[in-house]
Amino acid sequence: MSETTKTPLRGWIATFAGMAVNLCLGILYAWSVWKSGLVNDKLAGTAMSAPNAEWVYLTPAQGTVAYSTCGLVFALTMILGGKIQDKFGPKLGVTLGGLSLAAGCILAGLMHSFIGLVIGFGVLGGIGMGLGYAATTPAAVKWFGPERRGLIVGIVVAGYGAAAIYISPLAEWLIGEYGISGSFIGLGILFSVVVVVSGQLINVPPPGYVPPSSAKAAASNAAANTVQWRAPEMLRTWQFYALVFLFFCSAQAGLLLIGSAKPLFLETTKADQSWTKSAWIIVSFLGLINALGRIGTGSYSDKLGRKNAYIANALVAALGAAAMPYVVSNGQVALFFVLIGIAAWQYGGGLSLLPAFTADYFGAKNMGFNYGLVFLGWGFAFFVPQLAEFLPREAGAKYSPYGLYLSAGLLVAGCVVCAMIRRPMKTEAVI
Repeated sequence: MSETTKTPLRGWIATFAGMAVNLCLGILYAWSVWKSGLVNDKLAGTAMSAPNAEWVYLTPAQGTVAYSTCGLVFALTMILGGKIQDKFGPKLGVTLGGLSLAAGCILAGLMHSFIGLVIGFGVLGGIGMGLGYAATTPAAVKWFGPERRGLIVGIVVAGYGAAAIYISPLAEWLIGEYGISGSFIGLGILFSVVVVVSGQLINVPPPGYVPPSSAKAAASNAAANTVQWRAPEMLRTWQFYALVFLFFCSAQAGLLLIGSAKPLFLETTKADQSWTKSAWIIVSFLGLINALGRIGTGSYSDKLGRKNAYIANALVAALGAAAMPYVVSNGQVALFFVLIGIAAWQYGGGLSLLPAFTADYFGAKNMGFNYGLVFLGWGFAFFVPQLAEFLPREAGAKYSPYGLYLSAGLLVAGCVVCAMIRRPMKTEAVI
């Protein structure tokens, strides 16, 4: 097919259908709504009252296990999901992913236990996210030229971040009306329908398709358009490992705060109990800024460059993470919104930058599998919030300030590596 001057409608349909899929897969970012109801250090192991009488309270460390397990399984399954997308197309991966996520949510609701959360939400939910998420971005990217790559990736993955905007209040209402079990089962049924239907609208371009691109952009991105790396070749470059590290540094900062957003907010507002019944607002706010950060960062990275966008986001977020303990301990609600918004923007931005980095450096043809490998950095990042649960904290505090200081340091380390990275040549290899 000859080069066109306008992206076909099917390309935009694939983009927004992928966004719709991610609006369901992003239940992970609303986890703190369930965590705040499940965790009670003083009552851990004792039964809850109706309508959650079959559940028992969890310790803070237990309250993070299903969340961390989901993230790790998600990252590992991305590799398989990417391979399925590259070989069979996006529909199969999205369909399997939606059904697995739905089954996991329903199982977690039916088992009403810590083990059920780990197996259902953690394992099956993570598998569903990995299979579905791996299929959406590569399919959409193939319809567009490199000069719009950041924006398109941002739109697709914005759905995952924006999920918390509606899932948080919906889950809060479902928990109040039907209990923890009812919330998981109801959302599982909803997700199975939306993901499977939306997945059928995601298509890849026909053989020989050339994405529309201006002459200037086509010339400046010639290497990205013509050089296509297979995974074994990519794994021999130092740039691959640098991208994994960049992903790890960017993701850990967001995951640390997203997983504990509601408890942190309640700690900040403990002097004003009027916030207690509206704490879901902070989770929805995180989802909104997370989504905007993906689109915004993706858009300005197309103009300013991926490296400049990454460094700018990470440096500001590092300052915010370092200042967060002071803001929480002093009950400064307005500043808390500002700092957690910065963290959400940076985190969302990383999830649009790293797919674009991968396609820029290693080509779009094998992006499903290649990005699945780079995505391991996101999975490794879950070790930081898990570690933070064991770091020293003041008696009765809901978090450790040392976790935030560690997070800030990792963001700065990511900036250093980002400043050194450059597009690989086919002759470059680690060994």
